[in-house]
Amino acid sequence: MKTYFVDSFTNQKFKGNPAAVCIAESDLSSTTMQSIATEIGFSETAFIKQITGNTYGIRFFTPKIEIPLCGHATLASSKIIFDTNSFDSIKFINCNNVELFIEKVGSKIKMQFPVYDTEEIEVPRKMLDALGISEMADKRYSPKNKIVLIEIKSAPELANLKPDFPALINSYTGINGVLVTAISDSENFDFHYRYFWPWAGTNEDPVTGGIQTFLTKYWAIKLNKTKLNAYQSSLRTGTMSTELLEDKVYILGEAVTVLEGQFIL
Repeated sequence: MKTYFVDSFTNQKFKGNPAAVCIAESDLSSTTMQSIATEIGFSETAFIKQITGNTYGIRFFTPKIEIPLCGHATLASSKIIFDTNSFDSIKFINCNNVELFIEKVGSKIKMQFPVYDTEEIEVPRKMLDALGISEMADKRYSPKNKIVLIEIKSAPELANLKPDFPALINSYTGINGVLVTAISDSENFDFHYRYFWPWAGTNEDPVTGGIQTFLTKYWAIKLNKTKLNAYQSSLRTGTMSTELLEDKVYILGEAVTVLEGQFIL
């Protein structure tokens, strides 16, 4: 099976978020795809299979579970399809039959994702202690994504967080992850964020696009603007631009292919 490693949300190799992209020529069982994703060990592995023309089925697996949406693995998959075909646009259909529309815009790739609302939530003190957070500016919950959102006041504080991951896992159950965000201290960006998800994937995701299904709307309302620039202050770092348009969010980013090979099934 043709397999690629792609660094997403960056124009530099070994930055951004690495994803594996597997080109399935025939149907694979969920067990096989999960085993491959676990073997590769990236935060996400995407399996894409051509349905017809520029329409593809896409499924996403962490090393632990299947998830319905993933921004950086969608970007990585788009990069490979655009590089190996003459398409200018792609339609992906995920495991929940959600359609994701992708366009090539110069050197960048523009992805259309759905928008999800957030609701109020109480965050237990033991979760904050595990994250190393003393004070919150706001907190929300995305039920569609099963992700807790915590806003803090300082981008430098966000960059310096060093979570206790065993304590974090034990601080909450029934979620996929916790997103910590702060308003930017740089004129080049509107907000910063980091995503921790030891419940469902790896301890920290280097760059996360799927959370923009609710994070862009969160900051768009707070900052009263629909076009935003985001910075993920993980060790590898990554950047993206987003735009909120009613029930859609557009995510614009770049990707770099770093490996091409064959996975032996």
